[in-house]
Amino acid sequence: MIEYVSDRWEQILFASWQHFSLVVQCLVLATVLAVALAALCYRSNRLTTVANNVSAVGLTIPSFALIGLLIAPLGFGVTPAVVVVTFFAVLPVLRNALVGLAGVPQATVEAARGLGMSRAATFLRVELPMAWPVIQAGMRVSAQMVMGVAAIAAYVLGPGLGGFIFSGLSRLGGANSFASVVTGVVAVIVVALILDGLLVLLGRLTTSRGIRV
Repeated sequence: MIEYVSDRWEQILFASWQHFSLVVQCLVLATVLAVALAALCYRSNRLTTVANNVSAVGLTIPSFALIGLLIAPLGFGVTPAVVVVTFFAVLPVLRNALVGLAGVPQATVEAARGLGMSRAATFLRVELPMAWPVIQAGMRVSAQMVMGVAAIAAYVLGPGLGGFIFSGLSRLGGANSFASVVTGVVAVIVVALILDGLLVLLGRLTTSRGIRV
């Protein structure tokens, strides 16, 4: 195992960076989409219910099956990987964004409007900052979940550490097959822990002290 890792150290680091980059970029895109959808839905109970139901149903879709279905329209490579990872990343963030925005005290919103702030300014300067800790918690959940989805994306030749896992499984019993699988799994866990730590730091830096208290 040690020999396997030492011989492929640069390859492992490069794949880890690809995996990290794929998840982070998809998470950023998913957060923007989820917050935009939540902003459209949270004032309406009917739209909130629809969004929550879509989120719940979306989480039941097997990621491997969804990736397989995207081969025909999108082919192999980065594109289907980005679509699948972003799709699953949106779901927890959307649910938390709806909860966070709905939890902003109405009296605070009315006070902001009474000061002459427009609806857009109230959303951006009052509601969104107050809901941000809940949204950021959804981002952490989403990041951990899509780490595994990004590994499965190697089935369509997507970037990342999934190549080690699929390569080992495809020749299980052969030379270095077990080491390849273990390397991929352990590296995914390490990358997930690093990203979670960075998200915790991001939350502390972007949440005002008054809201944290």
